Amino acid sequence: MANPLAEDLLRVATWNIHDAKGWDGRRNLDRVADVIRQIDAPLVGLQEVGCGAGDDCDVAALAKCSAYAWYALPTRGGPEGQQHGNALLTMLPVEDVTTHDLSVPHREPRGALEVCIRWGRHRLRVVVTHLGLRAGERRHQVERLLSVVGYDPLVPTILLGDINEWWLWGRPLRWLHRRFGTSPAVRTFPSRMPVLALDRLWVDPPEALTAVFSVRTPEARAASDHLPVVASFRF
Repeated sequence: MANPLAEDLLRVATWNIHDAKGWDGRRNLDRVADVIRQIDAPLVGLQEVGCGAGDDCDVAALAKCSAYAWYALPTRGGPEGQQHGNALLTMLPVEDVTTHDLSVPHREPRGALEVCIRWGRHRLRVVVTHLGLRAGERRHQVERLLSVVGYDPLVPTILLGDINEWWLWGRPLRWLHRRFGTSPAVRTFPSRMPVLALDRLWVDPPEALTAVFSVRTPEARAASDHLPVVASFRF
């Protein structure tokens, strides 16, 4: 990977890896690691990734494959005591990490991982999240997310993750677009033949976004039921 501090554009990715299970039903973490290496981004947000306090988890293994540091927010338990949630892989220096609870009663726990990083002379805030399956959940979660993220004109904010919003006219998307500017709708789900733009990236200021695309290689289609989304930013 090129030195991320020497680049003019910052490359960032988001990917719901579905516990490393592809459309073929097989769990294969090596396939996910190969795609992350191909993406070649200094910052990669992950959802539905095995994570925990120690190094014996999926996100630690993925980080080790490409020399990333990693930070995670477990949101639910899994089989054999494993935990799953959101994570950020980073090759950039980290200054602060905050977690936010976005859970709705009687629904699957959800959260947001907020990481402040340094990219050259810029201080950036990256927020990784995964919203709920029901419209009412998402409305509550976006309201909560916008209240805790706040606004700082001196610190650009990148929001990324699986938003789970297929209603393009739904209130959660409208609220997010109002706060961050319109996010391009890149189809990511299901990976074999994507029709829904569930995975998104926003940035404040919105003019910093220069490009957004999904990774549609055979390897990416096979590794998860979602496709990765990659964006480039210039601050």
